[in-house]
Amino acid sequence: MVKIDPERLLSDLKRLRSFGATGPGVVRLALSPVDLASRQWLVERMTQAGLDAGIDGIGTVFGRSRNRGPALVIGSHTDTQPTGGWLDGAMGVIYGLEIVRTLAENVATKHLAVDVASWIDEEGTFSGLLGSRSFVGDALDESIRGATNRQGQHLEDVLEAAGLAARPRARFEPGRQVAYLEPHIEQGGRLEAAGKSIGVVTTIVGLRELRLRFTGQRNHAGTTPMAIRRDAGAALVAFIATMNDAFAQLADADTVWTVGRIELDPGSLSVVPGAADMYLQFRDANAARLQAMESRLAELVRDFNARNGVSAEMTTIDEPMEPVSMQSALAEHLARAAEAVAPGQWLRMPSGAAHDAQVIARCMPACMMFVPSIGGVSHDFIEDTAEEHIVLGCQVAATAAAAILQDQWAKRS
Repeated sequence: MVKIDPERLLSDLKRLRSFGATGPGVVRLALSPVDLASRQWLVERMTQAGLDAGIDGIGTVFGRSRNRGPALVIGSHTDTQPTGGWLDGAMGVIYGLEIVRTLAENVATKHLAVDVASWIDEEGTFSGLLGSRSFVGDALDESIRGATNRQGQHLEDVLEAAGLAARPRARFEPGRQVAYLEPHIEQGGRLEAAGKSIGVVTTIVGLRELRLRFTGQRNHAGTTPMAIRRDAGAALVAFIATMNDAFAQLADADTVWTVGRIELDPGSLSVVPGAADMYLQFRDANAARLQAMESRLAELVRDFNARNGVSAEMTTIDEPMEPVSMQSALAEHLARAAEAVAPGQWLRMPSGAAHDAQVIARCMPACMMFVPSIGGVSHDFIEDTAEEHIVLGCQVAATAAAAILQDQWAKRS
């Protein structure tokens, strides 16, 4: 079994953490100055590890192995949420870097080819999963022209200012790149609750994102009797309760839904809201259940409009994401590696979060593995994972990576 270098792994992770460090967390939004600086550091580290590395025309850092033969791509993302944790995405990228070095140091594995990627903008500062979508060949020119961040910066202008716009973009190499592995923190509490150290991902859930707009009549809060109000805000709140009951009847233990934002117009204490928007997301690993939830929501809107003075309208915010299954043969490699490194300390589980792996799976077999998140917390400054689990996870990933590639070599011999 190949052996990783724990000190080297943790040192690189902590160095990456220093780019945008804010208290215990990190602020490293995609293509911000600090993100670009971290990407240049990554290029240097990948180059030192023997990869041909660079930042491509969309902002992805890609390190290509010089070894011949079938290649395994290992990657994730290093951009963060506005109040991000230090491991979300970053851990998987540094795992890839450490695995390249580990395999190169072992006589039996030094010929194996591992490419490493830090996909740009997984978190959606400009456009979610941008780097992986570019890699698989999605037509993105129109999206790039229209994409802006919350500060109103245009993605096109930011790429030009960074000197990236004219560079070629990393692309999938059919026949050479044979599989994709994305190690990640769990971002939930299932592993911790079960007392397990490794999660072998079976499915990445699908999701829907919708906006419901309620339109009533803006009016004076002091002089408008309750009986004749057309209060869009009150209607929205009542609708959420009805929706929760309806979704609960369709859900299983892994189904989740969230009203992440509510906006009232005009948002004044002295004015009955004339309009109210709620932004809804729901996720599930079962495509049929997702469709059933969307259909039930549409029925609730129709019923609401038939009996209320406030009207409701449902619109789609973004393209739906369908559930994506991880390739079973790759998942078995991960399971065998987990059993060899941490006997009995692993389980199979779905991913409730979106990941680049669900995009990459469109062009080649993909798999994911998780390590525990302390308290189940992620997308927050206090996100953390025990160092022993970080190290253990990398050892499992390295063991699986070697086995995956050796299996590919055996098939070609």
